[in-house]
Amino acid sequence: MPWKRRAFGGRNRARALNISDLREIARRRVPGFVFEYVEGGAEDEATLRHNREALAALRFVPPTLIDTGGRSLQAPLFGRATAAPLVIAPTGLNGMLHPQGDIALARAAAAFGIPYTLSTLSTTLLEDVAAQAGGRLWMQLYVMKNRAIAENIMARAAAAGYEALVFTSDANVFGCREWDKRNYVRPGKPTLPAIADSLRHPRWLIDVLLRKGMPRFRNIEAFLPPGAASAVGGSTIIPQMFEPTIAWTDIAWIRRHWPGKLLVKGVLSVQDARRALDTGCDGIILTNHGGRQLDHCVAPIEVLGEVAAAVGDRLTIVIDSGFRRGSDIAKALALGAHTVMIGRAALYGLAADGERGVRRALDMLAVELDRVLGQLGCRSVADLRASLLRQSTGHSIDQSID
Repeated sequence: MPWKRRAFGGRNRARALNISDLREIARRRVPGFVFEYVEGGAEDEATLRHNREALAALRFVPPTLIDTGGRSLQAPLFGRATAAPLVIAPTGLNGMLHPQGDIALARAAAAFGIPYTLSTLSTTLLEDVAAQAGGRLWMQLYVMKNRAIAENIMARAAAAGYEALVFTSDANVFGCREWDKRNYVRPGKPTLPAIADSLRHPRWLIDVLLRKGMPRFRNIEAFLPPGAASAVGGSTIIPQMFEPTIAWTDIAWIRRHWPGKLLVKGVLSVQDARRALDTGCDGIILTNHGGRQLDHCVAPIEVLGEVAAAVGDRLTIVIDSGFRRGSDIAKALALGAHTVMIGRAALYGLAADGERGVRRALDMLAVELDRVLGQLGCRSVADLRASLLRQSTGHSIDQSID
C-alpha cells in the first residue's frame, strides 16, 4: 500500500506540532456538542472560513542577508511589557471544556507573561480567577437590559485588580450558529445522539459533570431566574437579556463606573475606530467575533491597515478572528496591530490538556512567530512592517503605516 500523509491522530499533547494537532486532540476528548460550541460559526459559516482565507491571501516578501541574532518577542502593552504580542480572548462556558477552564487559561497566560481576558459568561467567579491565577487580567463586559449587572461586574473587577475592561459591542443581537443548534431538541435540551455521544466520553463526564456538577454562569448567577444559571438552563434565557439599544453614548456611562483601561471589542471600520478615540477609549479590538455573529462579514485583517493608519499612533489596536499560526500573528503586527487576541487556539489546548495544553498552544505560537521574525530579517516584533507583505494577487499592501 503506498505511503500517504495522514492527519495527526495521537492523544499526547506533547507530540502535537501545531494548533491543528491540538484541535484534533480536543475534538476527541470532549463530546461533539461541546466541541461544536467552540468550533461553529454563524449560518453558512462564510465569515468563519473567510477569516482564514484573508490571512492566507497575504504573502511575505523576505529580505536576505540580515543579522537576526538576539531576537525578542517582547512587546509593550499599556505601558508594560508582555512576553509576546498575545492576549487570550474572552470565551464563555470554558467550564464545559475543563473543570477549571477559566483558571487554567488565566494561569497559563500568567506563566507565559501575557494578559488573560475573562468573559462575563465565564463559569468561574472573577474574584476566584484573580486569587488563584493572578497575572494581568482583563474583564470582558456584555451589557444587558438590566444595567445593574454590568455595574456589578465593573465594580467587582475593579476591586479585584483587573487591568482593563473589554466592552463587547457586536453581540447586542445574537448570531445564529446553526450547527450548534442541531445538537439540541430545543434550547437547553440536547438531542438523544448528543447525550449518547457524551456517554462515550467517560473521562469528560467524570471530570466536568460528576465531580463539579453542570457549569454555571457564576458572575451573573445572582441576576438570573431560578434554573437559568446553569450552562444548559441559561442558554434559553441569556440571549433574551442582551441590550439591543447599546450605543456610543454608553461609553460615558461605562467610564463613570470603570477606572481602568477601556477597549471596545467589535470595531471593523475607520469611522468606528475614530469614534472610539473621540469617546475616550484606550484601545479597540478589530473582530468579527470569530465568525460567530454576522455571516459574510469582512475579516478584521482586511481593514487593519487603514484603521492603523488612521488611529494607530493614538489607540492600542488589538485584533482577533482566525489566528492559528505565528505567521498569522506576524502579518497582523506588520499591518499595524499592537497585539493579537487568540480564542479557539487557546481553547483547543484547554480541551486537549487543561493548563498544560494552553501553555503548549502559547509555546507553539511563540516559536512560530520567532521563526518567522528570523526569516523576515527582523530582530523584534517592532521591526515588522507592511512592506514585507503582498496580496497573493500581486498587488502591494498599503504601506502608509510603515
